Amino acid sequence: MRIIGGKLGGIRLNPPTNLPVRPTTDIAKEALFNILLNLMDIDGITCLDLFCGTGNISFELASRGAIHVDAIDIHSKCLFYIKDTCEKHQIETIYTRKADVFKYITSCKKSYDLIFADPPYDIDRLPQLPEIILNNNLLNPGGILVVEHPSMRRMAMHPAFIETRKYGYSSFSFYKQK
Repeated sequence: MRIIGGKLGGIRLNPPTNLPVRPTTDIAKEALFNILLNLMDIDGITCLDLFCGTGNISFELASRGAIHVDAIDIHSKCLFYIKDTCEKHQIETIYTRKADVFKYITSCKKSYDLIFADPPYDIDRLPQLPEIILNNNLLNPGGILVVEHPSMRRMAMHPAFIETRKYGYSSFSFYKQK
């Protein structure tokens, strides 16, 4: 796992093997950021990384100029790894928070330019996740939501849906706030 682009591009990330995660592969992450860069300028945006795990996406966003990234996960070990990596590489734009994601998104008072969600593939509420996020006004006007999910799982349709891109077993569904 590595940071692909930006000021930290090329840095290898070596999270502990005992973390309860399924990190986005480098190939899928590179494809994701190619799509995102065609939809928006990452430099200067605010981001929310839900189910952040190893912080793989958070680090990529910070490297590419996001000015604020909230990284939310329920697992303390994941958040400790992110904090340690931020200290090691002097990253000051990632803020970790231990929380149940569904409770966080229903109580959050902030809004973001980009939200990335990579939930465990087996959670029951996965198809409703975009609707919950969008109905709670977490995206700024023109903001983008990306949900990573298993390719065989259908996501609930929402008026903000743009498209789904498939990368083997994983897919990214994109939504844009009007």
